[in-house]
Amino acid sequence: MELADFDFDLPPDRIAQHPARPREAARLLAVGAGLADHHVRDLPDLLAPGDILVSNDTRVIPAQLSARRGAARVGITLDRPLADGSWHALARNARRLRVGDVLAFEGAPALTASVAARADDGGVRLRFSLAGAAFAAALRQAGSLALPPYIARPAGPGAEDAEDYQTVFARHDGAVAAPTAGLHFTPGLLAALDARGVRRATLTLHVGAGTFLPVREGDPAAHRMHPERGVLDAATAEAINEARAAGGRVVAVGTTSLRLLESAAAPDGTLRPFAGETDLFILPGYRFRAVDRVLTNFHLPRSTLFMLVSAFAGLGRMRAAYAHAIAAGYRFYSYGDACLLEPTAEG
Repeated sequence: MELADFDFDLPPDRIAQHPARPREAARLLAVGAGLADHHVRDLPDLLAPGDILVSNDTRVIPAQLSARRGAARVGITLDRPLADGSWHALARNARRLRVGDVLAFEGAPALTASVAARADDGGVRLRFSLAGAAFAAALRQAGSLALPPYIARPAGPGAEDAEDYQTVFARHDGAVAAPTAGLHFTPGLLAALDARGVRRATLTLHVGAGTFLPVREGDPAAHRMHPERGVLDAATAEAINEARAAGGRVVAVGTTSLRLLESAAAPDGTLRPFAGETDLFILPGYRFRAVDRVLTNFHLPRSTLFMLVSAFAGLGRMRAAYAHAIAAGYRFYSYGDACLLEPTAEG
């Protein structure tokens, strides 16, 4: 297995710069034994009563900050919250920072952060002067969305992005990037799924800045994922286990939901409560235990996410699906269209 196995040519005009309106009008490619073109609004007809849809309820925060250490300007991108209340962050000019340095943030005079540690990955651990609602308010004052680099916003993210880049499920602050499969859902679509008899559950995985980092090794297995913090509580684990035991399929909304479900699964597929960090990296050959279907967007070539969907649905099948999507004018990446994947035994 080589990195080139996961490469494909994508015309730049296939990269979505804005979401479909309304959200459920996005196209949906069903990928199973064959390929079938739908729209996301058709999802209730593609699922069955008793299936359980598992979504990520993380909320995207304004994670990009401009800081000063004395006269020196330092760009900060929050990456993930840590168990002790501090944050792992990526820093431009990180070599200038030392443990004990204090950063002041432009736009929020009450917010400061001390450098608690230098991380092995070149990041830093920051301890902020504010917490809870006060910290969230300061981020809204000082921060901006860390939109993916392929969404062109020369003047920076706009007010429209602040709404577009948040899912209907968003509840818990902490994500740097949106769990983008969830961007397709609306209250009306959720009502239609409820009427169909599809159950719903949520978990939390705070998507980190590492999701944008490319795979640089020729052998993908040598790549190391950045950890991301997640929570699957006991009640949710029990509800999903009950649905599956009754014959329902577990449908993960997005690769983030899938990775946390697989991180929380016992060898027999039973889910257990989970609270902590996961750096699970899924490549072809992985044996899935907890997920029966996945709804996901179209991903970058050579990315860990394309590797994951290739592991789930088969590399050959996914290459064929992406070729079809490109030829048929599907829109790619965060604001783009979606696909509904069935598992394969290909590996």
